[in-house]
Amino acid sequence: MKFTSKTIDRAELPEGKTDHLEWDDELPGFGLRLRAGGSRNWIFQYALGDKQRRVTLGSAKAMTLVKARAAAQDMHAKVRLGQDPAGEKEEGRARASQTFEAMVKEYLIEKRPNMKPRPYKAVERHLLKYAKPLHGLQMAKIDRHNIASLLTKITMTAGKPDVPANVSANRTRASLSAFFPWAISGGVKGVSVNPVAGTVCKEEHSRDRVLKSHELAAIWKTLSDDHYGSIVKLLMLTGQRADEIASLRWSEIGADAITLPAARTKNKRQHVVPLTSAALTVLQAQSRRVNADGSLREFVFGIGQHGFAEWSYCKARLDARLAETLGTPLPHWTQHDLRRSVATGMADIGVQPHIIEAMLNHYSGHKAGVAGIYNRSSYEPEKRQALAMWADHLMAAIEGRTGNVTPMRRPA
Repeated sequence: MKFTSKTIDRAELPEGKTDHLEWDDELPGFGLRLRAGGSRNWIFQYALGDKQRRVTLGSAKAMTLVKARAAAQDMHAKVRLGQDPAGEKEEGRARASQTFEAMVKEYLIEKRPNMKPRPYKAVERHLLKYAKPLHGLQMAKIDRHNIASLLTKITMTAGKPDVPANVSANRTRASLSAFFPWAISGGVKGVSVNPVAGTVCKEEHSRDRVLKSHELAAIWKTLSDDHYGSIVKLLMLTGQRADEIASLRWSEIGADAITLPAARTKNKRQHVVPLTSAALTVLQAQSRRVNADGSLREFVFGIGQHGFAEWSYCKARLDARLAETLGTPLPHWTQHDLRRSVATGMADIGVQPHIIEAMLNHYSGHKAGVAGIYNRSSYEPEKRQALAMWADHLMAAIEGRTGNVTPMRRPA
């Protein structure tokens, strides 16, 4: 059939057929597809090797013959150059469906089983909240400029109460830098390089907040008798990392010490934390709970499949109670500041630096390099004495009495 406006208007579905193709006499592969129900679509068909490929150009009701022919001629020229218009269209659809948001959701589903709750929540926050301006973009179209602009925006508008905006930008950058290689290795269409490469980390300033004895005492006295209160008390008494205590297992608690396995410590080394009478009192107040299936719960604190995770909500409530009790808000502090405060307080009462490092499970300073290779002592007796001294110092401040601490003798 010679396609003209009149012949196209007169074209009808043959009787007894539900699907029929009419071909243009002038342009090879250019056709009109008629189907039961009244649909009329322009198509272009061509051979790719020994296979026939077909592309729908659009509805004949919406696209004029002139435009349809022009589109078909363009595809005909591409085929003669060895290209595959149908394949390009399919790839375009695939790219359109592979938006940043869609791929991030797949990434998080894959990563969640292998990550601890707090790190997972952080990555989720970085990619779903802070990187939201990227959500509607196709993965193939995200470039370094998009990433740099996003990071700049985060420094201006984001950040949590406990985390400066520059830190939020840098942590988001790290999460993005891990996400894009995953997308590349998974064959996401059009993504062959990591657009985060070449962007610059924002300048960070280390926190140096050290809570004074009267501030620690005020916090202790204001804590509720719940899981969060117990965790914060243990952080004050032991100086350990927040997640190590929040995810504490019953199997890790002994008669006089907590033993953290290597898999649960930042430096991947087993760590023994001697327990003072004050710390034991806090732990002994916890009840062993039962799961829905009747089995004993593994974690001391928190609910669900993991340990305690309601940091922001509980911290906000504590700060509000502190402000009400003290008549003024306590200067900004974070849970991690407690670790620094314990280390500094120990130094102030004469605990030697290498004992403090051992107590914190740090392998730097006295245990770094060659010294660490030959000095394998874990200083358990010294750690126990240091934590006992610190507990007495802290409880004296809480109870408003003079402590019984005799400063440890420093080396001459």
